[in-house]
Amino acid sequence: MTRKYFGTDGIRGAANAAPITADIVLRVAQAAGAQFTRGAHRHQAVIGKDTRLSGYMLEPALTAGFTSVGMDVILLGPVPTPAVGMLTRSLRADLGVMISASHNPFQDNGIKLFGPDGYKLSDDVEQAIEARLNGDVERDLALAGELGRARRLDDALGRCIEFVKGAFPRRLRLEGLKIVVDCANGAAYKVAPAVLYELGAEVIPMGVNPDGFNINRNCGATSPSTMQACVVEHGADLGIALDGDADRVILADEQGNLVDGDQVMALIAEAWLESGRLAKPGVVATVMSNLGLERYLKSLGLGLERAPVGDRYVLEHMRRHGFNIGGEQSGHIILVDYATTGDGLIAALQVLAVLVSGNRLASEALQVFKPFPQLLRNVRCAATALDDSEVRSTIAAAEAELGDGGRLVIRPSGTEPVVRVMAEGEDLDRVTQVVETIVASIEATSEGAAPD
Repeated sequence: MTRKYFGTDGIRGAANAAPITADIVLRVAQAAGAQFTRGAHRHQAVIGKDTRLSGYMLEPALTAGFTSVGMDVILLGPVPTPAVGMLTRSLRADLGVMISASHNPFQDNGIKLFGPDGYKLSDDVEQAIEARLNGDVERDLALAGELGRARRLDDALGRCIEFVKGAFPRRLRLEGLKIVVDCANGAAYKVAPAVLYELGAEVIPMGVNPDGFNINRNCGATSPSTMQACVVEHGADLGIALDGDADRVILADEQGNLVDGDQVMALIAEAWLESGRLAKPGVVATVMSNLGLERYLKSLGLGLERAPVGDRYVLEHMRRHGFNIGGEQSGHIILVDYATTGDGLIAALQVLAVLVSGNRLASEALQVFKPFPQLLRNVRCAATALDDSEVRSTIAAAEAELGDGGRLVIRPSGTEPVVRVMAEGEDLDRVTQVVETIVASIEATSEGAAPD
């Protein structure tokens, strides 16, 4: 069935335009509530949000939808996305919702749905909810005496702080460390500084004054330059940049150098291997993760299994095959021993545990492997350009050119008419030549295509 509402990470779009309107979101809540009404117990839905202005519109719409089908609602207020998964499970709720568009600007918003196990919904469940939306949702409305109630969980932040702190070894403290944390004026603006402070660090908070409009604006994981400068200015030991819903993290060492998700995964995998905590001898990443990560893990006797781009697909592979470390180069780090989704703050704490226990500088510990030169180009064209015989021939020649010393990934974007061409290898000049040759071939094919 063609999906009208759900994308790769819930439902997302411009706020107050379909599908992110109050009436559509209300109907989604009714359909999802009916889908998860099972048994005779009082059913509950948990709702969290980030700091976007449109959250004030979507939170009551979701509340109205759930209560109208007889489901009670627990309102968390602004909390990180991972906290919604955790509290859905902890509160024995039937369903969880996070109102967020993650790293997008304030004009966008979205809803991410979690099942009673705290994990995001599968494709099959999302399709079942869409089927209900396409039908008559009014048939599931509760009688007047069976409507749900809504209440606010007053200690949601405290529960979240304690949960995150539990991911840091009890024998360790952060005393003596100065840490810059950029909360992107988003969902973690209270939680993240509190966690680091309570663990003993001197905290320099940034992006902690949300006004409904400034989430992710020139701050956070997608714009870390200010955080990098702040680390150097204050002589900090580490910089942590979260995104709007705190499921992604980008780090900076004490010199202000950025550290991506590949290096973070490598460091955590090595530490967990030494402590016997790896569930399987390997890590799950995506097709975009650097070949240097793969080679380094191999030197440790570990494998790298690649999933399609998207933290959802990484998590699905992890759960299916029993891995407990996975993530993306972009900073989604999934540690299922602690969280049911990517959790930027918990990933940062694992890095800090390595620094503290070994008395190491971030610049030394986080340069785990030397990345292979990697080049990515986006070509604006239809995905059908990849079906052209000349393009296929060019790609085959490029793969032969790179050989065992490189890697080529070519894929259509899932959100725009773009083909992404990525190559990496030991020689930057060769990588550049390969990418430029493929891009030229795709562009020539697109220019010669007949107009619609």
